[in-house]
Amino acid sequence: MNDKLKEQLDGLLGKYTELLIGESDPELKEKVEAWALYSFIAKSMPPLAKHWNDTYPDAKEEMKALIAEIKMMNEELRSKRSN
Repeated sequence: MNDKLKEQLDGLLGKYTELLIGESDPELKEKVEAWALYSFIAKSMPPLAKHWNDTYPDAKEEMKALIAEIKMMNEELRSKRSN
């Protein structure tokens, strides 16, 4: 993958993060990237996600916490926008 595409994808991820949770910084982008990748894999290849969850139960718990954090941030943003 060339540098231009990497830069453009980083911009896309940054904007997605901002629209999803209301702000974007490197740490938040990393969290959203992990969430998006895991969510895509879980939907497109559920047996693979299940195998990963079974193999790495500690990572599964971290991922659950990450998903909950992103969901909470998204809900807070939505409630601010609707008021």
